[in-house]
Amino acid sequence: MSGILAIDQGTSGTKAVVTGFDGQVLATAEEELRPRYLDGGGVEQDPHALLASVFTAGRRAVAAAGVPLEAVALANQGETVLAWDRATGEPLSPAIVWQDRRAEAVCTARADAAGRVAALTGLVLDPYFSAPKMRWLRDQGFDGGVVTTTDAWIVYRLCRAFVTDAATASRSLLLDLDTVAWSDELLDLFGLGAEERPEIVASDAIVGTTAAFGGEVPVTGLIVDQQAALLAEACLDPGTAKCTYGTGAFLLAQLGAAATRSRAGLSTSVAWRLRDTTAYCADGQVYTAASAVRWLTDLGLIRGAAELDTVAAPDSGGVLCVPALAGLAAPWWRPAATASLTGMTLDTGRGHIVRAVLEGIAAQVATLVGVTGSDLGTPLTRLRVDGGLTRSRVLMQAQADLAQIPVDVYPSAHATALGAAACARLALHPGLSIADAAGAWSPAATFEPEWSPDRAAEHLGRWRAQV
Repeated sequence: MSGILAIDQGTSGTKAVVTGFDGQVLATAEEELRPRYLDGGGVEQDPHALLASVFTAGRRAVAAAGVPLEAVALANQGETVLAWDRATGEPLSPAIVWQDRRAEAVCTARADAAGRVAALTGLVLDPYFSAPKMRWLRDQGFDGGVVTTTDAWIVYRLCRAFVTDAATASRSLLLDLDTVAWSDELLDLFGLGAEERPEIVASDAIVGTTAAFGGEVPVTGLIVDQQAALLAEACLDPGTAKCTYGTGAFLLAQLGAAATRSRAGLSTSVAWRLRDTTAYCADGQVYTAASAVRWLTDLGLIRGAAELDTVAAPDSGGVLCVPALAGLAAPWWRPAATASLTGMTLDTGRGHIVRAVLEGIAAQVATLVGVTGSDLGTPLTRLRVDGGLTRSRVLMQAQADLAQIPVDVYPSAHATALGAAACARLALHPGLSIADAAGAWSPAATFEPEWSPDRAAEHLGRWRAQV
C-alpha cells in the first residue's frame, strides 16, 4: 500500500492527512497556528511558523502512516499573501491573512473601477481578496522579492516551482475569470504590473518533486481549501452546495462550466481546473465562525468549542447577535461593520449569549443560502457541511431551522485534505474520472428543519434589522 500526503494549510493550523488510493485516511497530524490580531483590522501570521507547521505536520503524518508516498498535495488559505525572496525562498514580510482589513484604503482609491473589476474577475473590490493586500504590502515598504499568495511560496520551498493553481489565482482580483489568465489591466490597476507572477496551473498538474517528507515524490493537487472541500463533498452538479465551518464559514455552490456573475453580492470563482476543463462556483463568506467561538472562549463564557452544546441555552431569550467581529462579507461587503449583541436584560445569562452567537453564524449562512438560490434561479434544496463546528448539534440544528433546508454533515473531519488528495489521484491516474476521484459518501448526520417557515422568517427578519 502507498499513500498521498495531503496538506491543508489553514488560518488556525496546518493539518496533514495521508490517504490511500480509495480515500481511506491512514494517518493525520495537526500543528496549531495562532494569528496575530492587530489594531486597525490587521491579521498576520508568522511565515516561519507557518512553513514549520507544514513540514512538521507532514512528517508526523507520514511517520504515523508507515507507507511509502505517491505524491504530496497542498490546499491553501486562498487570499493570504506575503513578500518573499525568489533566490532564497526567505520571507520578507509577515503573512497578511485573508481576514486583514488594512487594505481598505487601497480599494477606496480604486472605487471608480469597482464595476470593471467585478466584470473581469467575478469578485467584489474588497480587501478580503489578494491584490489589495499585495499593494498594501508594497506601500508599507516591503518592496523586495515577489509578492504572492502563500501557496506559491510553500510550493517553491517544496520543489522550487513558481506556480499557483487556477482556483487560487481566481481569488486574487488579478485574474480574467473567462480566460483564466493574469490580466494586464488589473495588474496595472493595482500597481502590480512590474511584478513577477507565478504560472497558473491545473489542480491535477504535477509541478515538481520533493524529498521533504521522505523519498522524492511528485508535488501536485494544488487547490484552494474551500474548493477542495467542494470537490470532496462531491458537489459536481450545478446547484449542489456545501458550507465549511472553520475560522470563517464559506458557502460554495457549483456552477459547472458557466462563469455566471452574481447579481446579489456573491463572488464567482474557479472551482477547479481538472482534466483540461474549468469548473466555476459561486461563493459567499462569513468572516467569523470558529474565530467567534474562540472569542467566546477568550471571554471565559466557554472553555472551548466542545462546551458549546452544553452551555448554550434552549433558546436565546430574545438575544440577537450579529457576529461581525471582522466585518461583514457577502452579500453586504461592509468591512467596517462591527459585532453587536442586542436584546439583553438582567435575566440574560452566558447560555443565551452562546446560543445567540451560534444563531448569528447560522443566520449569516442562511442569508447566503437564500442569495445563492436567487442567483442560481432555483432554491438550494440541501446543504452539505463540513468543518470543526459541525460537531455542534445546536449550530447545525439552527442552520437547518434558519435556512429551512436539510443539512447533511460530511462524515470526515478532513474534507479539505481529501479534496486535495482527490486532485492528486487525478494527476497520478489519467484514466480516473473526477466523480470517481471525489467518491461517494453518506452523511454522518442529517438535520431537518424543526422551525416553521414563519418562525424562521420572523427570526431572520429581526436579525437582518440588526445587521
